[in-house]
Amino acid sequence: MGDASPRRRFLQTLATGTAAIGMASIAGPFQQLHAETVSDFSMTAPPDEWFDKLNGKKHKMVFDATGPHGIMPFAWPKVFMITNAATGTPEKECGVVVVLRHDAIPYAMESSLWEKYHFGELFKADDPLTKKPSVRNPFWKPKPGDFKIPGVGNVEIGINELQDNGVMFCVCNMAMTVYSNVAAGQMNMQASDVMAEWKKGILPGIEIVPSGVWALGRAQEKGCAYCSVAP
Repeated sequence: MGDASPRRRFLQTLATGTAAIGMASIAGPFQQLHAETVSDFSMTAPPDEWFDKLNGKKHKMVFDATGPHGIMPFAWPKVFMITNAATGTPEKECGVVVVLRHDAIPYAMESSLWEKYHFGELFKADDPLTKKPSVRNPFWKPKPGDFKIPGVGNVEIGINELQDNGVMFCVCNMAMTVYSNVAAGQMNMQASDVMAEWKKGILPGIEIVPSGVWALGRAQEKGCAYCSVAP
């Protein structure tokens, strides 16, 4: 990531995509999104109802993941639950939401898409094990011992492992719409085909929400405190 902020990286990607495929093409996704109904976001329940899972939770936090940021998008939710358990609140009694938006959206998708669309390079997401642009989703069903924190040891921070402990994950439809158009232009594909393939490749249990900022607002309306996962 270097010195570039997630917002700057997002805008740089838009600028690159605009130069490659033209302003009219990059504007199209926003016009399309404005016309869509909520059913087009592929949610398993009406958008606001998905957040009802937070009802009755004792301690609630929403984690704002705007980019890869190493292991932070997944380590911080685990730390929140571990330390609450140590102070008397079992993990399952905590309400935790992770919003994958901006450059963090590929973590919502299966490894085959990482390989096909070169997500590691596009989103500057390195594999924690190889330290090179990742060709897989390293946080989906990781092997035991893949992640270690100094002073703590092995930690179970795979998306599937966090989901088993009640963590809710969602991904930004707006960012998927924009980036799928950029990827389509770079690979000479139809944007609608790329978007459809990305949606099909969303990992089990991860919700597509209208936008990441929409989800952050809804989570806080449900009583979640806000935490950025940026280092």
